[in-house]
Amino acid sequence: MFETAIEATARAEGKPSEEVYLEGNYLIDKARYIGGVTDEQMLAMLTTWAGFRQLVHSIGVSVKTAREGEEVSFLMQNWGRTSKYETGTQHRVVCPGDGTEVLLVLDEIAWSEEDTAPGKYAFEFGGEGELAMASIVLYLNDGYTAPELTAEPPVDFDSQPYREMIAKSLFHTGNNRRLKKAIDKAANGENVTIAYIGGSITQGAGAKPIHTECYAYQSYLRFKELFSKGGGENIHFVKAGVGGTPSELGVIRYERDVLKDGAVAPDIVIVEFAVNDEGDETKGNCFESLCLKILSAPNQPAVILLFSVFVNDWNLQERLSPVGRRYNLPMVSIKDAVTGQFRLSKAEGNIISKRQFFYDIYHPTNDGHRVMADALGYLFAEISRSLRSEEEDWTAGLPVFGHDFARIRLLDRKSDLSTEAALIEIAAGGFHGTDEDLQQVEMDADHFGSPQFPHNWLHTASSGEAGFRLTLASKNLILVFKDSGSPDFGKAEVWVDGKRVLTADPHVNSWTHCNAVILYQNEQSREHVVEIRMAPGDQDKCFTILGFGYTA
Repeated sequence: MFETAIEATARAEGKPSEEVYLEGNYLIDKARYIGGVTDEQMLAMLTTWAGFRQLVHSIGVSVKTAREGEEVSFLMQNWGRTSKYETGTQHRVVCPGDGTEVLLVLDEIAWSEEDTAPGKYAFEFGGEGELAMASIVLYLNDGYTAPELTAEPPVDFDSQPYREMIAKSLFHTGNNRRLKKAIDKAANGENVTIAYIGGSITQGAGAKPIHTECYAYQSYLRFKELFSKGGGENIHFVKAGVGGTPSELGVIRYERDVLKDGAVAPDIVIVEFAVNDEGDETKGNCFESLCLKILSAPNQPAVILLFSVFVNDWNLQERLSPVGRRYNLPMVSIKDAVTGQFRLSKAEGNIISKRQFFYDIYHPTNDGHRVMADALGYLFAEISRSLRSEEEDWTAGLPVFGHDFARIRLLDRKSDLSTEAALIEIAAGGFHGTDEDLQQVEMDADHFGSPQFPHNWLHTASSGEAGFRLTLASKNLILVFKDSGSPDFGKAEVWVDGKRVLTADPHVNSWTHCNAVILYQNEQSREHVVEIRMAPGDQDKCFTILGFGYTA
């Protein structure tokens, strides 16, 4: 980290903090793309604690808080050999809030023999929502060198080169009829709702404060500035980004999180799953189904596809953009705007560097979120100046991937089974508890997190061996279960019509979030019996069924 904004987020356990997990290629990618390290041997050393110790002499940490005199604790935690999250070293040091660097000399700290790899670092604050600027610098042992980090000049957001970069984001204008209708409503003082659905970037990850500096809220403000009258009270905002989740989950929760179970009818919906759908089992079917679900609403909302990008210049634009072309949707590509100039230095014409754009290897900084908001604002302005498109029959023709999940419904503990679209019977068995330790997400303009899928079914260590049984008539069924890093959670076997179809492992991702998996997908609806029971050897463990998505 180098002069990076951080924010205290409430945690289920411990103090409010800013956490960054170092698993996988995180440190390698940060060193390569942000630090400019090219030595492959050095990069590989970052993946193990032994290699890290050989490479790194000390860690310099500095924090400058928004409030004078405030102190922040810095935590360095290693993963452990016996128990990943429990037996590794956890080393804390208090940092003054005036920007003074605190040096952690590794040879002066008592590390555990259990340490296997750098796990995470965290900045712990006294209260939720507190802000600071932080830097973490790795000082290397003799014999190793890396480029020196220096402060970069601020991004000139008012420059002509910046405006030209933003113009490159307009990937496809599409049919503007629906979007122009919403713009006209706003200009006439009518109520207009602009909604966003996506992953962690839409949630606001990397933005500080997350609820006001995220691209979604900032582009909503751009829309108000461009088209509203009388202060913009007629323009309304819905944000439904959930970190670590693909459109496979988005299509299930759309009615709950965006439509508010029928209370909201958005006029514009921005769909952002271009960096979340790599693991989508349907390889585009759920994404197209979500777009069709939105397009089919009686009030005819406009759909905008937004293609965000990772630090390695990767996204799924090539896979997903055919959906936009099939239905002639406006599309905005952050990848097209920024990646070409990333390869340049400031002297060669670089407008914003990767270090300035990315908070980490996945998420934008405040500057990065501003670029995304400006790109959407550019689309809004261009559409407002263009001639109205003729109405098109987007229902004609074949789908790109399919639309098997366009009519999917959420089934959870709150559902009124007597009003559901299919015959449904549930016997919870040993899954009779309710899990309250859930993924927390800042929805809409909230600065606090809301629990995801609170109406769930929890199996605890004392629940016994009785399984969960669901009988329903449906074409397709998706199970949503909780991932967890806790050793108290174990695997569960899923059986459909007497055949085991899945062993659900909550530790594949090892952090608390929502995992959606397809249990079956059929051309015709018929009755199925689904049973979920703890896997052999894990009967005394926990497992949470967050809900289901089904099409009748």
